[in-house]
Amino acid sequence: MEGDFIKLNRWLQPLSWLYGLAVNCRNLLFSMGILKSRSFDVPVISVGNITVGGSGKTPHVEYLIRLLKDNFRTAVLSRGYKRKSKGFVQASSETAMPQIGDEPFQMKQKFPDVTVAVDKDRCHGIDTLVENDKDIDVILLDDAFQHRYVKPGINILLVDYHRLIIYDRLLPVGRLREPLSGKDRADIVIVTKCPKELKPMGYRVITKAMNLFPYQQLFFTSIEYGALYPLFDKSKECLALKNLKDHHAVLLTGIASPRQMTHDLEPLIPQLTPLTFSDHHNFTAKDVEMINSTFAALPSPKLIITTEKDATRLNMAAGLSEEVRSALYVLPIIVCFLQDQATVFNQQIIDYVHKNSRNSILVKRKDEHKSQDCHHSGDRPRTISFRNY
Repeated sequence: MEGDFIKLNRWLQPLSWLYGLAVNCRNLLFSMGILKSRSFDVPVISVGNITVGGSGKTPHVEYLIRLLKDNFRTAVLSRGYKRKSKGFVQASSETAMPQIGDEPFQMKQKFPDVTVAVDKDRCHGIDTLVENDKDIDVILLDDAFQHRYVKPGINILLVDYHRLIIYDRLLPVGRLREPLSGKDRADIVIVTKCPKELKPMGYRVITKAMNLFPYQQLFFTSIEYGALYPLFDKSKECLALKNLKDHHAVLLTGIASPRQMTHDLEPLIPQLTPLTFSDHHNFTAKDVEMINSTFAALPSPKLIITTEKDATRLNMAAGLSEEVRSALYVLPIIVCFLQDQATVFNQQIIDYVHKNSRNSILVKRKDEHKSQDCHHSGDRPRTISFRNY
């Protein structure tokens, strides 16, 4: 089996070289200024990766939303992967999931006061958001690290602990969407899905291996889980994971990398049955039949656990049995920073948005203009003031 894999890699290696050549040429065109990257007056924070598959983008964008939304008018712009619409779409409370995609829909449901929009052309999306709402203070770009037509103020690169990019290879041999040198564009690198018991030596090994530049900051995050809440039967109470040791559970996922979640839940629910589908999977009638039969075969007490992203699609799946609907619970995922790094990260993000929001820039320019007028008239210049957040 291992020999077959090595042979397959040898056959794919020429394709990997060609792919790398094409990506390097594209990056060179941006570096030479032939292809243009645009900066914007509004603060833009990009969150993304350089690998195929999940690295925790949505939970990290949601972390930023929680950090910023109470003090800054926050907008999220996503591509809207696998949506049924085209062009720019701004979500409202009535927008259906297929119109914007599962992840933007999830964020709009969780944060109804935050502006959520989708547009494959991120520059056009930013322009439209700003045109529609002059008071937007910051735009979060979801999965836009490789969308180089936008030059964000802060570029955040996510790296999955279980698939470190330093040990990976270019597509189609490996999972890298561009050469490892692409990480050099990041202002912040976050190693995600780390085990909470990661030893100091582990931090040092990864830090050295990542080989970042002095201008780049490295952070480590892990996953925490909230209480399970019912998807369909809202009359039921939330469940704490620590109280489910005697239960049989189906872990139903359609995400890119369920490995960490399975690893985390197995000690809490020893009788766990994973039922895994591909990322962004749309559940068919055959899938629903499998879900129903798998759950029916389990002894009681039992339940089904799924992710928030999967819940947006399961909510539309026809044919789920009443037994399944009654026992289907959603598991919230929350990002937590390790090594007490949250304070440093939070302050860097808040300072950037505060100093670069359009309102602050306008106030600064206005006060600078007043300062020049005062200087010409012989008066003492006034201090620059910002909005009081």
